[in-house]
Order: sequence, then C-alpha cells, then structure tokens
Amino acid sequence: MEAYAEELRAMFMRMQEEALELHERARAVRVTETSPDALVSATVGARGDLIRLDIDPRIYRRPDSRQLADSITATIARATAKARERVVEIFAPLIPPEQMEAHIEGDIETAMRQLADRMTGKG
Repeated sequence: MEAYAEELRAMFMRMQEEALELHERARAVRVTETSPDALVSATVGARGDLIRLDIDPRIYRRPDSRQLADSITATIARATAKARERVVEIFAPLIPPEQMEAHIEGDIETAMRQLADRMTGKG
C-alpha cells in the first residue's frame, strides 16, 4: 500500500510539473485544412474554434451555395478532428489517449472511470 501511495504521489508531482507546459503547447495548436477542390481553407484552434476561413474567388464560377456550405463544414470538421488528435498526442505522456478523448468529448463519467481503473491497477 505504501508503494502504491508513493506511485500516486510521484504521478501527481509529475503531472503538476508537466501540466502547465503541456497546456501551453495544447493551447498553441493550430490546424489548417483545405477542401479537396482547394477552394476552401479553414484554420482552427485546439478546441476546434474557427480562427480563419479563406474562400478562393474561383468559388464564384460555380455558384452553388449548398455545395459551398457543405465544403466549409467538412473542411472545418477535418481541421477540428486533426486539432483534437494533436491535443491528445500532446497530453499522452500524462493522460492515456482514451481518457483524454473522453474528457474532450465531455464524457466525464468515462474519464473518471478510466482514471479510477488506472489508479486501482485495473487499466
């Protein structure tokens, strides 16, 4: 039991030391994706927040607002997924990817269960 307590303390200390640096790295994540036709380019931040949207003027050659909206949505979704992957990778030294993904998705129940399993040696 004493060894387990020491392991938990060491893990907590490591997390405390590294967490701020990892947090800053994660906050700096920026991902840019371009649509397959190269007419739409979207840059998102770590949380998938849209930072920049570029639309090539050639888009007006095919005035289809539904296709443009779908292209923008799909491009932002791809950029958001990649940003999320990068954040999970950044925190991987401290937080198992499955746990971080659950946290990002807002699935606190799963994240807490995974943490509890890890702490009790089940996971």
